[in-house]
Order: sequence, then C-alpha cells, then structure tokens
Amino acid sequence: MCGRFGMLHTWTDMFESYRLISTPLNVAPRFNIAPTQPVLAVIPSQVRKGNVATHFQWGLVPPWAKEVAIGSKMINARAETVAEKPAFRQAFRRRRCLIPASGFYEWQKPTGEKGPNGPKQPFWISAADGGLLTFAGLWESLMSADGSELETCTIITTTANDALAPIHARMPVIVAPADFQTWLDVSDETATAAASALLRPAADSVTTARPVSTRVNSVRNDDASLIEPGEASSEGGATFAAPAKNQGDLFS
Repeated sequence: MCGRFGMLHTWTDMFESYRLISTPLNVAPRFNIAPTQPVLAVIPSQVRKGNVATHFQWGLVPPWAKEVAIGSKMINARAETVAEKPAFRQAFRRRRCLIPASGFYEWQKPTGEKGPNGPKQPFWISAADGGLLTFAGLWESLMSADGSELETCTIITTTANDALAPIHARMPVIVAPADFQTWLDVSDETATAAASALLRPAADSVTTARPVSTRVNSVRNDDASLIEPGEASSEGGATFAAPAKNQGDLFS
C-alpha cells in the first residue's frame, strides 16, 4: 500500500510537468503527508484546454457512503480490482486524476533475530532522476452533512516491481509523463481501456530507495530530516543525523 508520501517540488515544477492553466497555488514543502490530509491533484479543466491543480482530501468517500469516515479506509485502490469494486468503479470510469509526489514511504518487515516482533524499517522512495513521481489517482465529490462540497481521492497501487519487492509487496501506480493525458481522458470506454493498460508496475530504473528514520512513523513529524539517509540494520533499525526543526506545514 501507499500510506505516506512527500511533496517537496515547487509550483513551477508542477506547472511545467502537468500543462497547468490554473492560478498558482502557494505550496509549502511537505515531508509526511498522511491519510485524511489535503493533497495536491491534477485534473482536466472543465472550461478550456489544459489541466488544473486542486486539493483533495486523501481517502476516497464513495457517493453512497453514509459516513465520511469510510474514506480513511480507502486511501488506496488495487489496480487488479479497481474497475469492479463498487467504491471505485464509477470514479475509475469518470474521475481519474494525477497525484504529484516527490517520493513515498514504505515499511520493510524486520528480518533480524527478533523476527516479526522487531521494528519495521521505513524507506524513502523517490524518482531516480530527482524529478516528480506521478501517482494514478481517482476522485469523488459529494455534499457533506454541513452542506459543503467534499472532494476526496485515492491512490491506485499495483504489485511491486523487482527493485521494490524486497521492501514491500505493493507500490503506487506511477504514470509516465507521456501517459498523463491518457490517464486523464475519461471521454469514452476506449479511453478507459487505454487507461487500464497503464495499471502496471513502473520499471525498476524509475525509482531509488533509501532507509530513513522511524520518526516518519508519527504524522506529527514533518521536516526534512525524515528523508535523510540512514544505514539500515538487520533488525530494521538505522542510524541518522539529528532531526531538523519541525516544519508542520500543510498548504498555506
């Protein structure tokens, strides 16, 4: 699954990558984005050619849900079943989005003497070329109890590639820049079939991974030290530099 990620790139990086025509957003660096928090997403403009950036709450709430709390259990959708699951199938056909990230975290199960009782080792996984990673996402919109519009999203996951499988069995579906518009096109069933073909693991060369501090386990920690490299041990622990000052920012 993908349960935490970071977004450190700037609006300029996004503007150029996603053909954005929307008004610039003031985006603060985030090193520990967690479920139910606001995330950046890219969707097609409804008024003219191009894409716009917006904020969705992470954790998709289906239109038929009686409680919005269900979204916390729907932060990911499996590529293998996303087209059939009642919670996701309509969004898959009609409301696909791109979710930008600078990297994501996965936790490796311990392999040392303590076995399954040892601490899990977090890894920061980012683009090998230092650029943006773009997750395949879905989104929904519904009216909340107070009458306001609630827009939520989920990240689609697939089987991990050979490079990441030793860390975790799953990984986000990463959409290549050449496929952005294919993923966003919801015009007809042919477009949906083309999008379905993108639901596969990224090539091993796309990402790089390094062990990082277990400080990322707490959603209250959100600073640059979370992605600083450390040396993983056989028990899942690691040695790290001293943490930087907690930034604690979401979107300003």
